[in-house]
Amino acid sequence: MLLKLQQIIVKPGQQMLLQDISWQQLENILEEMGERRAARISYSHGWLEIMVPLPEHEKDKEYIGELVRVLLDKLQIDFEPFGSTTLKNERSQQAVEPDTSFYIQNQAAVIGKNRIDLNIDPPPDLAIEIDITSRTRFENYQILGVPELWRHTQQGLEIFLLKEGKYIKSESSPNFPNIPIVELVNEYVQQCLTIGRSQAMRNFRDWVKNNL
Repeated sequence: MLLKLQQIIVKPGQQMLLQDISWQQLENILEEMGERRAARISYSHGWLEIMVPLPEHEKDKEYIGELVRVLLDKLQIDFEPFGSTTLKNERSQQAVEPDTSFYIQNQAAVIGKNRIDLNIDPPPDLAIEIDITSRTRFENYQILGVPELWRHTQQGLEIFLLKEGKYIKSESSPNFPNIPIVELVNEYVQQCLTIGRSQAMRNFRDWVKNNL
């Protein structure tokens, strides 16, 4: 007897791993799950992982995404935000859903698009993962060719840059040269958690105004 997807329950902070999932089955599962859902997926050569983030994971994602938007706007850099859209490439048998993502250098290539197909579209210039209970799928992102990956853990922000097919840890971001991104994100995410998002974002906008 085949299980229906709605019969499977994954609790927040937990993952479920399925094997021998074909690409067509993956497409069917994504279609059945729909766009508006809490769960995130990653897929590699038949292995499908379904994860449901914790509420604090979602808050950190929103905070960091907002910080990035404020910086890009201040620097007058055109960008297209793509949130946790599914990044997938059938040829390489890879799919992953970042917590949030941005097209910056390649923003013109995706204007007006609602879905991304990495068979034909470029990967996002920046993908962001919030790691509270789950591990970042570096291999997915490497194979898909995402040039810059941020991972935020309970210890703070880490930046990884794609060099010759592998991620190398970096203290700086090519998308924000000469800006202390790690320190900024750590400081203002912490402020969001202690004095609240509204006051923290006002403080961040003041910093941007006075320093950029």
